[in-house]
Amino acid sequence: MNENLHSDRPTFVSHLECSMTGERYEADRLHGLSRVGRPLLVRYDLDALGQAVSRDAIAARPTDLWRWRELLPVRRTGSIVSLGEIETPLVPIPRSGGRGAIVKDEGRLPTGSFKARGLVMAVAMARELGVTRIAMPTNGNAGAALAAYAARCGIETVVLCPEETPEVNVREIAAQGARVWRVNGQIDECGAIVARGAAEGRWFDFSTLKEPYRIEGKKTMGLELAAQFGWELPDAIFYPTGGGTGLIGMWKAFDEMERLGWIGSKRPRMYAVQASGCAPIVRAFEAGEEHAERWEDAATVAAGIRVPRAVGDFLILRAVRKSGGQALAVGDPAILAAVDEAARKDGLLLCPEGGATLAAYRQALADGLVDPEERTVLFNCATGLKYPMPPTDNWLDRNAEIDLAAL
Repeated sequence: MNENLHSDRPTFVSHLECSMTGERYEADRLHGLSRVGRPLLVRYDLDALGQAVSRDAIAARPTDLWRWRELLPVRRTGSIVSLGEIETPLVPIPRSGGRGAIVKDEGRLPTGSFKARGLVMAVAMARELGVTRIAMPTNGNAGAALAAYAARCGIETVVLCPEETPEVNVREIAAQGARVWRVNGQIDECGAIVARGAAEGRWFDFSTLKEPYRIEGKKTMGLELAAQFGWELPDAIFYPTGGGTGLIGMWKAFDEMERLGWIGSKRPRMYAVQASGCAPIVRAFEAGEEHAERWEDAATVAAGIRVPRAVGDFLILRAVRKSGGQALAVGDPAILAAVDEAARKDGLLLCPEGGATLAAYRQALADGLVDPEERTVLFNCATGLKYPMPPTDNWLDRNAEIDLAAL
């Protein structure tokens, strides 16, 4: 186990704040959404934090998620629950993406997806605040991460999945000890069931952005990018966007680092990538709206971004617009083609959501939104090994005569 897990965990949390109204909420108490039904954001005493730890001290630590402990909310070392959350690598894909395309491969994390970042933090805080039973809707990977971390610290877990959730995800969740149910509906309809049970006192609702701490785990993606790029940020980020926690979290991380003096004012252009069969953020962006209406009849091969409605829609849209980025939609054929090309040409097996970022990047190049020389990060949010592989007929009968010339 990393020695960091045995050290003290000084944090500088001052309060929680409603993301819409700015209303303050007391830290170290169990909270869901704010009084107006919007996400709560964790705020820190950054002046004290900056005096306590330097950027150089952070850079000298082992490169795991917990190196950022002063900028994370967990106060007690005993609350930490870990499965080995590494810093994920930056992988160039010059043949399928071009000179400037770099994949941040989140599939290397525990449970094989970037959901580990958010759920390790949320579960640790649930443990710290005395939660014993959790329920959550999921399209697959978040439920798997929750099940793993909750099993690690003995919290009972109930997970509801849309009917079309990939079978491997459902089995993974069950194998890690959660009670998992398939629902004839989309993820927001699963969420409505979870909310009803929470209102009845059956469990604590762990839906995306309905508790404050998943954002804090996801923001470590932004912290890592800054360190990996020598404390300068990339020119553009393409992020697969369903609930949008990671995009919101990175934007928060950039602001906190600038206020600490660790980075300058430059920001990447943020591109929120959705599938054309489920693109509520894209539709709202193009219409100039601050909130996104529910997308009816959502359908895409990229299950992780099949989210008809996001409670943090306005936070996603604000970050995209303020950064000078855009919300982009790509079709399933382009997604599958991108996955195929990244594997065949660059040896990197993307998940469909990661394929969506590559497809959107190519579209953006063609439309002149990005320059091929710009440093552009594409997020691959899970290992492609979790998803059904395309069929192949390239096999040999072990009893057959082998014609080597035909190979």
